[in-house]
Amino acid sequence: MGILILITGGTFDKEYDEINGTLYFKETHLPEMMKLGRCTIPVEVRTAMMIDSLEMTDKDRNLILEICKTCEEEAIIITHGTDTMAVTAKKLGEAALKKTIVLTGAMIPYKFGSSDGFFNLGSALAFAQSLPNGVYVAMNGRYFNWNNVKKNRETGIFEEMG
Repeated sequence: MGILILITGGTFDKEYDEINGTLYFKETHLPEMMKLGRCTIPVEVRTAMMIDSLEMTDKDRNLILEICKTCEEEAIIITHGTDTMAVTAKKLGEAALKKTIVLTGAMIPYKFGSSDGFFNLGSALAFAQSLPNGVYVAMNGRYFNWNNVKKNRETGIFEEMG
């Protein structure tokens, strides 16, 4: 059985509009990333939504939880905006599903060429295969338990809360 990669949006998949200087969503970059990374792991890429995590609602988080509950895969990676990634991780963690769920994202859009998203995705793939059931955040080469992670808004790096 493979890994489900669930797309929710976030900086990971944003594009830059050179005309008006804004970031926007077009389509996920995951298939391209998997090809460039020469990934041989069987994955299913499914887009749930393409939104900035600051716009994510409880209804959106409930949809993510429902997909995780009902999918056949036991390993799930969720690409997510970093601003509220810990909130979604908490929602999933409290559900105590018998699956390994890893949330990851990027501080810089993949299409910028200098994104951390590629590295974070590779880490998430490794963690999804090796960690026991539970919910984790994979950023900056580390993984964090869902109930002990926060984004340091001054440094832009994820860290343990305590």
